[in-house]
Amino acid sequence: MPATLIEIRRHYSGEQEIAIIEAVHSALVSSFRIPAGDRTVRLVVHEPHRMVCSPNLAHPELFTLVSIDAFAGRSLDAKRSLYQTIVSNLEPLGIPRNHIKILLRELPKENWGIRGGQAGCDLDLGFKVEV
Repeated sequence: MPATLIEIRRHYSGEQEIAIIEAVHSALVSSFRIPAGDRTVRLVVHEPHRMVCSPNLAHPELFTLVSIDAFAGRSLDAKRSLYQTIVSNLEPLGIPRNHIKILLRELPKENWGIRGGQAGCDLDLGFKVEV
């Protein structure tokens, strides 16, 4: 049930944008074991002057920021797997590994209002968070 935001600094084709979204989402499915159909992924394209990154990057136009809000409870191994899988999935799309920054914010289930305004802690989510 993560909410994911992918921010990029250049325009891609629609097909490429879908591939970027799928690369990140599939990493969440494999590493955090969320259901494949559980998607809340946004992709935002910034004009380069509106998203500043390190000038030391070889291709600053390819800088990619992935921010993920998720339920608290995943193990450090699951988080490491997520980070490595995201960069491994984005690399074949031409995004260098060292041009990707991933921010994971973990929130308690009671801080999520889902499924018609219910607190996440009051629901059977249908998947295990503690992986």
